[in-house]
Amino acid sequence: MAELGAADVDPAAVWGTWAAEPPSARLELRRGAGGPRLSGRKSWCSGAGIVSHALVTAWDGEGRQCLAAVAIGQPGVTVTTDGWHAVGMGRVASGDVLFDAAAAVEIGMPGQYTGRPGFWQGGCGIAACWYGGMLPFADAVADVVARRDDPHAAAHLGAIDAALTAARALLVETASWIDEHPFASAQMQALRSRAAVEEAAGSVLAHAGRALGAGPLCRNAALAQRFADLPVFVRQSHAERDLAELGRLLSAREPAPARTTGATAEDAGAWPGWLL
Repeated sequence: MAELGAADVDPAAVWGTWAAEPPSARLELRRGAGGPRLSGRKSWCSGAGIVSHALVTAWDGEGRQCLAAVAIGQPGVTVTTDGWHAVGMGRVASGDVLFDAAAAVEIGMPGQYTGRPGFWQGGCGIAACWYGGMLPFADAVADVVARRDDPHAAAHLGAIDAALTAARALLVETASWIDEHPFASAQMQALRSRAAVEEAAGSVLAHAGRALGAGPLCRNAALAQRFADLPVFVRQSHAERDLAELGRLLSAREPAPARTTGATAEDAGAWPGWLL
């Protein structure tokens, strides 16, 4: 909100941000004498039962995506649990919220929410959260290896460490790039880091499951819940759609000049290093 020039808000307010755009649930924003009004259904509204306000994406009459702030407790807003029957991340209660001419305040200009640099920087941050979700599995397998001489468990721990170390190195590199380019789009960096960390998460879950066996899934409630939670969390990824977009971004970039005596490190930075 600060990036988009929004007015100061009540520090006691509890905010959610709901920007998913499935075809079956779309908000309309209509401007009138009484101010903007929101109507329609919004899906994937995490925390709708506990927040006091939300930022939501909506579409105006000219087909432009807008961002609006809305108070959840007002008439015209109905919080539901429709469509949320998850076991993993079940307490998130990421159901649907219905809007019926609810009063709202526009934030920024149409298209500015996703167009600002911070949008994709936040996408990189989600990859860091996925990474954090993997760490308890490494700890659990390390505990098994420490307690008994099991070469198979040790091999699984080695594979987990390799996946985590590679993911962490990319996240550190991505964070450094953002620090060096604070106003540049981080779309490519976000798609790349999310894809790599998602791949690592699948590897870690597979190796942890094989190393630990059925015991923790049946007798350790906290770890069993993590086994259910992380796959749901990582499915925030758009999988092949994101990979295809990353490929398009890569193919659209200008290749670096051919390597000659006069080529510089700055020239090489114009294209991913593995293609030089």
